[in-house]
Amino acid sequence: MPDRNAIVEICHKVYEKGFVSAYDGNISVITENNSILITRSGVCKGDVKESDIMEINFAGEIINGKGKISTEYKIHLYSYAKRPEVRAVVHCHPTYATAFAAAGKGLTEPVFPEVLLTLGKVPLCKYSTPSTDELPLSMEPYIDYAWALLFQNHGAVTFGKTLRDAYYKMEKLEHTAKTLFITQLLGGENKLSPERVKELLSVAKSAYGLEIDERNIF
Repeated sequence: MPDRNAIVEICHKVYEKGFVSAYDGNISVITENNSILITRSGVCKGDVKESDIMEINFAGEIINGKGKISTEYKIHLYSYAKRPEVRAVVHCHPTYATAFAAAGKGLTEPVFPEVLLTLGKVPLCKYSTPSTDELPLSMEPYIDYAWALLFQNHGAVTFGKTLRDAYYKMEKLEHTAKTLFITQLLGGENKLSPERVKELLSVAKSAYGLEIDERNIF
C-alpha cells in the first residue's frame, strides 16, 4: 500500500535529479482506501516531509492534512477520472523535456526502441494557464492512451500503475529529451522506419510481456 513515506522518497528523488526547483512540481498516488495522497502547495520537494503529504478525495476535498493542496491537483483528478489503470501521477519541470515544451515540440518520432515500449510518443499539450480547468482539459486529446505528456511553456507529466512506475517514466522522459537534444546538435536523429516499429511491436508481448496501445506509437 502506498504511504506518505513513499511519496516523500519520490519527492526527494525528483529534486535530487533536478526535475524540479524551488517549489515546483507535485506528486500523487491513489491509496487502497480509494483516496488520494498528494503533495501540499508551497514546499520544496527536496524538503518534503510526511506532514507535507495531504489526503484528498476525488472531488478535491481535504480528508487529512494541514495546508493547501497542490495548485495543480486538477491535473491529478482529471488523470485518475479518465484512466482507471493510472494509480500515480508525477508532474515536474525537467530541464530538457521542458525545453522541448517551450520550443513547441513534442517527442513523437520513433527513435529509441526502449522509449517506444515504455513511454510511446510524448505529445505536446497546447498552452493553458496553470491551476485552471484549462490545463487538465489540454490533456484530453491524449489522456486515453499516453503515459507521458508535455505542457507547452510549462513542464511535463507522467502516469503510472504504481508510484515508482510514474517516477521512472519521468526519469526516462528527461533522459530521452536530453539525448535527443544532443543528437540534434550532432545533425539529427535516425528515425526508426515504420517496418522496424511494427517489428518491435510484434515482439513486445512475447519478449517483454507488454501490451502496447498502437495509438501511442503511430
